[in-house]
Amino acid sequence: MFASRFLSTFETQVVGWQKTLANISETTNLLGEVLRTWDFLENLFIHSEEVKKELPDESERFLEIDDDVKQLLRRGFEARFAKVFCADPSIYQVLEKTQTQLSMCEKALNEFMDGKRQAFPRFYFMSSANLLDVLSNGNNPARVVPQFPKFFNAIEKYDLEYPDGPGTRPVATGMHACIGKEFVPFPEPLPLNGKVEVYLERCIEAFRGALKHFAIRDLRSYAEHECEADGVARGKWLLEVKAAQGALLVQLITWVQLVEGAFQVPPDPDDDDAEEVEMKVTEAWKRQQELLLDLIRLTQTDLTKPDRQKVMCAITLDAHNRDVQERLVKDKVTSADAFQWQSMLKCYWVPDPPGEGTAQMQICDARIWYAYEYLGNGPRLVVTPLTDRIYVTATQALHLNMGCAPAGPAGTGKTESTKDLANALARACYVWSSDRILQIAFESPGISSQ
Repeated sequence: MFASRFLSTFETQVVGWQKTLANISETTNLLGEVLRTWDFLENLFIHSEEVKKELPDESERFLEIDDDVKQLLRRGFEARFAKVFCADPSIYQVLEKTQTQLSMCEKALNEFMDGKRQAFPRFYFMSSANLLDVLSNGNNPARVVPQFPKFFNAIEKYDLEYPDGPGTRPVATGMHACIGKEFVPFPEPLPLNGKVEVYLERCIEAFRGALKHFAIRDLRSYAEHECEADGVARGKWLLEVKAAQGALLVQLITWVQLVEGAFQVPPDPDDDDAEEVEMKVTEAWKRQQELLLDLIRLTQTDLTKPDRQKVMCAITLDAHNRDVQERLVKDKVTSADAFQWQSMLKCYWVPDPPGEGTAQMQICDARIWYAYEYLGNGPRLVVTPLTDRIYVTATQALHLNMGCAPAGPAGTGKTESTKDLANALARACYVWSSDRILQIAFESPGISSQ
């Protein structure tokens, strides 16, 4: 309209409308920002008992903000027209004041979330929206459980029971996998009491304790059924285990015992010990081949999908173990100290005086405790000689508390090999893009200390 040649005739009206529309634009934009922030914070400061308890001053301030915003909305409803509503000069002043107070509440909330992240570091791997959803429902574990896949890599949900009746805090009795299909019961029910970061930390202790419990039981059962000498019994044992991860752990421990048992030949001054050891190593290799063939025959039977997945993972690891033993036979390795054997990722059950022992991964001079992070019942990566070499390098870096940066063209398996090593060590592994890493490094420097 200002470009019209007839502007002089309507200049007063045009200037008036320009000011009115500019005022409407500024007011509605500010109102939109205030309403978005208010709607975002309302669920936390009004409906979350935990936030009220942790941030009492900000919660009181937000109650006043809530009254002001609702009063503004009521005035807008009564005014009906945006022109009339925005023409009131007090509206913009109230919005500016409300925005300032909301910024103070939001800043306090960010500090509160950072404190929660430091208390439970896995919160760093969640978006702010998901974290706020968890914190706002912290007193209701049933609403927190659907968020488990966001910070537990392989857990879909926990089974909850309410022994004290509806409306009370539940207890967890087991976990369902989101990688593959599997249910692992807990040896003892887990009460989900206290703050959200407290009972989530206990959730980690619960699934680690459950996996260790079943690993101990499966290790005993493996020996009782003499699975090391009977492939058919070994297959039945595999189908009966509660956690596929525990079965693979026991499989690795018993394979190490099989190989190193062949190296341990009693000295005899009348015989050539080297030849006898070579013969024992060859016999162990043939024994491993027979165990592998029995598992392959098991796949020809009628198996459920979860059981078939367990058997396929066992076959994948058994095939690698067989190839390792074949190289030991060809290289005529007769000692457990030989590099051909030391460079393999091995697992030992280490006695623990206070308890019943625990698993430890060993490769060269690196000693890494098995972490019992739940992995579900998913497929495992095929381990090649190159993968074994990567394991040596990466585990030495971990052992020396140094970083490890695999290099190579895209699609050659750098990320997958790293993830599979994390699975072998039962460690949580999170994959980020580089821009996400920089964002977290700048926004949440506290993660570097966790």
